Amino acid sequence: METERLKLVPPSMELQPLVLEAIQESQDELGVFLPWVPYALTEAESIENTKQAIKNFENFEDELRYSIIEKNTGCLLGAIGLTIRDKTVPFFEIGYWLRSASVGYGFVTEAVKAVETYAFSELNANRIEIKAVEHNAKSRAVAERCGYVFEGLLRNDCRLPSGELSSTAVYSKISL
Repeated sequence: METERLKLVPPSMELQPLVLEAIQESQDELGVFLPWVPYALTEAESIENTKQAIKNFENFEDELRYSIIEKNTGCLLGAIGLTIRDKTVPFFEIGYWLRSASVGYGFVTEAVKAVETYAFSELNANRIEIKAVEHNAKSRAVAERCGYVFEGLLRNDCRLPSGELSSTAVYSKISL
């Protein structure tokens, strides 16, 4: 998939070192909201995670993960995933992260719109969700900028990596 500024490419062993570098570089910011970050910081874990992501992509299972690459620089900016929630609906969830240096330039908004278009037009999605920790204002702003409808909070449904109890904001779009 491509947008004006981005290429969204399937997971590959070639990109694995760049993904690991981006996570390591941004672990302080990512680790506030994403519980998987401490488990993704070693090369061995990153390799296993990438192998699983490739398998999922090939078999259309669990999550279709894409690396977000800036066209002009070739820099790996982060990742966006399309999690398969229910193939019978079809219903998907979009999740994303960016390396810290790339936040604030509209890259995630652009990537979300591309993945959303793909899900609705190619996968015949009837529902797409974006979920974010209640206090993750940046992630919630992406959902709102992309026109997702705030459906409500799942109160006290998760623990942050800090151990603090939190709630999850749920946003959705449905096919028309």
